Amino acid sequence: MAGPQPLSNILEITPYKGGQKLESGWKLSSNENPLGCSPKAQEAAIEAAKSLHLYPDGGATKLREAIAGKYGIDAERIICGAGSDEIFQLLGRAYLQPGDEILQSQHGFLVYRLVAQQSGAETISAPETDLRTDVDALLERITPRTKIVFLANPNNPTGSYIPYEEVKRLHAEIPENVLLVLDGAYAEYVRHNDYSAGMDLAGEMPNVLVTRTFSKIHGLAALRLGWAYGPASVIDALNRTRGPFNVSAVAQAAGIAAIADDTFQAQSIDHNIAELERVRSAIDKLGFETFTSVGNFFLVRFEQRDGRRSTDADAFLRARGIVVRDVNVYGLPDYLRISIGTKPANDDVIATFEAFAAR
Repeated sequence: MAGPQPLSNILEITPYKGGQKLESGWKLSSNENPLGCSPKAQEAAIEAAKSLHLYPDGGATKLREAIAGKYGIDAERIICGAGSDEIFQLLGRAYLQPGDEILQSQHGFLVYRLVAQQSGAETISAPETDLRTDVDALLERITPRTKIVFLANPNNPTGSYIPYEEVKRLHAEIPENVLLVLDGAYAEYVRHNDYSAGMDLAGEMPNVLVTRTFSKIHGLAALRLGWAYGPASVIDALNRTRGPFNVSAVAQAAGIAAIADDTFQAQSIDHNIAELERVRSAIDKLGFETFTSVGNFFLVRFEQRDGRRSTDADAFLRARGIVVRDVNVYGLPDYLRISIGTKPANDDVIATFEAFAAR
């Protein structure tokens, strides 16, 4: 006897799989903050956990005010969610239907495609140049069916970014009825003068939304907390599609404390800058092809011959207690993505690559 049948487009979805972990060893597969989280955020979460019987503030008012104060933006034009992933889900509900298209770069974040599939929309991917978003390629693929352009800047899993002038050029040439979503999950790590997360565009234009997360620089991945800033009309539409208590009280309290802890954020950035350069340089000198990254991770490319493939390296690392990210699902079968860990973890990564290279 057949039971209820889900929509056909839902059955076509391959569920997202996060970075795997081992019983022991180093998990370097999910771009988590190796320093943990702000001690102040942890204290705030523990204090908030004393009132688990109470519903959270459905509008996350104090958290939105804290974010607004940090970035000098309007709290009324901020929405908070269970990670920026939920913001993307809300966008799908509010703006996509069967027959629509979303547009992304070739190796765009996998969740964009999942959001489109859930809505019955199609994902169009524009070729990249040297693992970097090509604005002209994106513009060439805009059609009357395009509803959202997702731009992860910096991009995951490539670690590359495009200058703000290129972002503004992209926006200037897309139709006014197309929403440009600037995903800045790794924005805090970038230290280049030609980069911007796009807050001013989102503040001035009716079709730009910036999304951010507390999972990376703030180290609150377990609490699932993200936010977006943009036009009042877009925020209104998203608020109409979200659940009434979508962000827990514990997450809100931790987020308020985390965003105010500039010391922890600076420590996280300093650690990442130093260790990213150290680990990538060491692996590069061993003869492996590595790619410049402005995130807290980087890509390594492997040879296409037995014993030297990415699958061989992945198994070799895993056998020694190091789990990294296979990015085959992103169309990068010859690559592995490695998150920057603690100094001891990074030391083990370098030593393991040395052993793999010497085989």
